[in-house]
Parts: sequence; C-alpha cells; structure tokens
Amino acid sequence: MKQVKTRSEVEAAARKAIENLYGHDFQDLKVREILPFISDQSVVGGGLPTEDRHDSWDVQVTFLLEGIQYTVDFVVIEKNGQITSARLIDKMTPI
Repeated sequence: MKQVKTRSEVEAAARKAIENLYGHDFQDLKVREILPFISDQSVVGGGLPTEDRHDSWDVQVTFLLEGIQYTVDFVVIEKNGQITSARLIDKMTPI
C-alpha cells in the first residue's frame, strides 16, 4: 500500500474504506474532518499530535446508503494507508 499524506490521498483512502465496509451503492460521501493522530498518544508525555508530529489521520465521513445517513470514524496510517479503529458513530434518517 502507498503512503497517505495529502488531503486528496486521505479522501481516496476514505472512499476505499467505505466501499470495503458498506459496498459500492453509497452516495454523497463527504469527508467531514481530517485530524492528525498519533498511535501512541500520551498527553502526559507531550504526545499530542500536530500537523508536523503525527503518524496517522483521524478521519470522519458521512454518506447515504438506502436513504439512511451514516457517520463513520476511522484512523488511516500515513506510511501505508491501512485503516484501523473503524467505528460507526451515527446512523439516522436525514430530514
């Protein structure tokens, strides 16, 4: 797998992750948030992530699938694009 450093690369990794988790029938994929992330975060040891100091990206996306809006959060490892810690945050019928 290749490195994921730019916003467009993170968005491509997000799209691929959602396709793998939910199939190809989703619509309106939107990347809501991309934050720097450190795998071994330790606030006590000064381990807070910054744009210059991180090894992963914390990504939150929304999309529609069969009329339901999903919000999913996951971590993309920068050096190889692997997805970890994927979790469904919200599932609702849009207004």
